[in-house]
Amino acid sequence: MTTTQGPARTGGGLLARAAQPLILLAAMWAVFGLDAVLPGSWNAEYGIESWAFDGLDGVLLSPGLHADAAHLTSNSVPFLILGLLVALDGIGRYWAVTTIIAVIGGLGTWVVNSPGTLTVGASGLVFGYFGYLLVRAFVARSLGHGILYALIAVAVAVAYGGTMLTGIFGAAEGISWQAHLFGAIGGAVAAVVTRPRRGAPGTP
Repeated sequence: MTTTQGPARTGGGLLARAAQPLILLAAMWAVFGLDAVLPGSWNAEYGIESWAFDGLDGVLLSPGLHADAAHLTSNSVPFLILGLLVALDGIGRYWAVTTIIAVIGGLGTWVVNSPGTLTVGASGLVFGYFGYLLVRAFVARSLGHGILYALIAVAVAVAYGGTMLTGIFGAAEGISWQAHLFGAIGGAVAAVVTRPRRGAPGTP
C-alpha cells in the first residue's frame, strides 16, 4: 500500500495555492483591458441580465467583468486578500468554493433583481469568500483547526464586517446588494458543502 505525502494530499504547495486568486485577478484585468480596446461591450453580452434566459451565461462570466477601472480596482484588494485566505485550504477547494459562490450568487441575483437589470463585477465573490471564512470555523475537522479558523474569521470580520454589512443593507444606488447577499450565502453554503470529512488526512 502506497501512502502519498505532500502537495498531492494537501491540494498543492503554498505558492501554488496562493497563485490561484492571483491568476483569477490577472484574468479579470486582462478581460477589462481587452474589452476596453475591442469593439462592442462584453458587459452587455456576458453580464447577468435578470429574468432573461440568454443572460444566464453571466452567472459564471459576470464576476470577470467590471463597469470601469474604479470598479475593478475597488474589488481587487479585498478579492486578493480574502481569496488568498480561501486558497490556503487547497487548490481544488478554492475553485470549488469559487464556483459555488458564482452559481448561487449569480442565480440569486438573476431571480431577485429587477427584470432587465445588468449586473457585473467580482464583489459577489468577495462577499462569498467572506461568508466562507466566517462559516469555515464551524465545520473544521478538529477543535484545533476550528480555533484557527475562528481567529481568521474574527480578523476578517473586524477588517471587513462593516463594509460587508453596508454592502448588503446600505448599498448605494447602482450597487447590487443582491449580488452581495447571495454571494455571501453562496460562501456559507460552500463552506458546508466542501467541509472535510472528520479524520481525513491532509485537510484542515
